[in-house]
Formats: sequence, C-alpha cells, structure tokens
Amino acid sequence: MLIGELAQKSGLTRDTIRFYEKIGLIAMNCGERLENNYKNYPDAVLKRLLAIRKIKEFGFTLEETRGIIVLFEEGVLEPKRGMCYVQRKITLVERKIAELQAIKSKLEQITDGRDKPCPLDKILKEIA
Repeated sequence: MLIGELAQKSGLTRDTIRFYEKIGLIAMNCGERLENNYKNYPDAVLKRLLAIRKIKEFGFTLEETRGIIVLFEEGVLEPKRGMCYVQRKITLVERKIAELQAIKSKLEQITDGRDKPCPLDKILKEIA
C-alpha cells in the first residue's frame, strides 16, 4: 500500500511514518517499490505501526517502544519482563505527576498574591 493509505489505516501522518522509517522503527526491503519508484508498504508495516501507536498510547517514549519491540522480536520479552517495564513506567509517571503538582503549587502561589507584582516581571527585568 502507498504511504497515503498506510497513513489513513494507521492513524499516523505521512511525516510520522517517514520519521519512523528514518529512525529505523519500521523498515522497507529494497525490492518493495513500484515501477514509478513509490514505496509499496506491506501489511506487516501497518501491523507494526499500529503496535507502535498502541504502545505509545500507554505513555512509552519512542526509545522505550523500540526497546520493547526489539525484545519481542528477539523472543526475550516474556510476560514477567513486560510487567517490569509497565511497573517502571508507572513509577516514572507517578514521579512526573509529583513534579507537575509541585509546579502547579508554585504557580498558584503567584496567583494567590494578585495585588503583588508578578515574579516573572522581576526575573525578566534582571536580564534587561
């Protein structure tokens, strides 16, 4: 299938598909081109893109996604190891939530003192 159809079926943009190909998340065999030199993506690429999209929906980064796929393809991603990845991701998400709550608290302190000058104004004046 051509990239436009692949994009439509995968729910990803053409640019995203090209980027994934560039960084090696998906690969094309040299012989998978049409006479007009257009790439003819096989169904396996669509399946891989759908898997990548689903893994990313769980919050995994592209590098984490690559690692998961590589381990699966090498046959070493047994369920216990997969659960370890999920647990590690939960810990990272909880840490990020705590960081964002701390930032929110700092921002709320700024808005609570509405009659005071904004601290951003003071910071910016120091660089002027």
